[in-house]
Amino acid sequence: MENTSPRLWTYTPANSPVALPKQPLLFHPSELTSLDFPVNQPDSVLSGAHLQEYCGAFRTAEQTVDEMLQSYDEAPIAERRPFLLLGELANPYRLQDIGIGAMPIFTSRISELCRTYADGLDNREVNPGVHHVTLARTEGWWEKTHFGMATVAQMKQMVAWLDQGRRGTWKPVKPAEGTLHFEKGPLPSPTQENVSWDGKSEIVETAPPALTGCEIDLRSVMVAVHTQHGCYDHRGRLARCAHIGQRDFHENLFRRGSSKKWDEILEIV
Repeated sequence: MENTSPRLWTYTPANSPVALPKQPLLFHPSELTSLDFPVNQPDSVLSGAHLQEYCGAFRTAEQTVDEMLQSYDEAPIAERRPFLLLGELANPYRLQDIGIGAMPIFTSRISELCRTYADGLDNREVNPGVHHVTLARTEGWWEKTHFGMATVAQMKQMVAWLDQGRRGTWKPVKPAEGTLHFEKGPLPSPTQENVSWDGKSEIVETAPPALTGCEIDLRSVMVAVHTQHGCYDHRGRLARCAHIGQRDFHENLFRRGSSKKWDEILEIV
């Protein structure tokens, strides 16, 4: 993937948000650069300057992330904060469309929270449109996701793009529940059969795979959540992105249920 243009990245609205990066990378509008994890892994929970230092130590054979950002004349890692990249915000093709500039993207594992479809439709580019991804709690759940080290301006730009010109449709928040870890390899999510349902709540009782990376303080991480209608309510259950693809969701579920209010499915700081 070294020096690959984001325009060559796979993207089709019917399969949004896939394909997503399988490894850490530095996104730049003209190229994508694969990154290796630092040799030394901290034992403590990372936030603030310690997280910036660790993220800045990801590297290629020649340069660290911070050195590459400097070579692009972009904001250094010390001026960046963690931002969860749910859905298309982790797709390099889409990031180039948004025009946010260079941003390091890291593979991670989110636990006790899941990616699920927002109860809304973005039809700016295609018909019928694309369903974006928001965040909701699920006890015992885990899945692979991404976060970027973004400047404040980049965060505002990504939220504004999701808003589609209707300010307040999406809201940047900090989760007060769940955990976030760096993830170094493939991470299968629980299957639909692993999610039990008692008519009121869903829970995963299967033990998760062993952790492969250090923890990030999720309370210090920003994420955009859909506040206009929250997430789709499939007869009381969630439509998780890990189980239901974009086209399947639109054709078989969307507008056949109701919505869950965003503040009922996620506690924030």
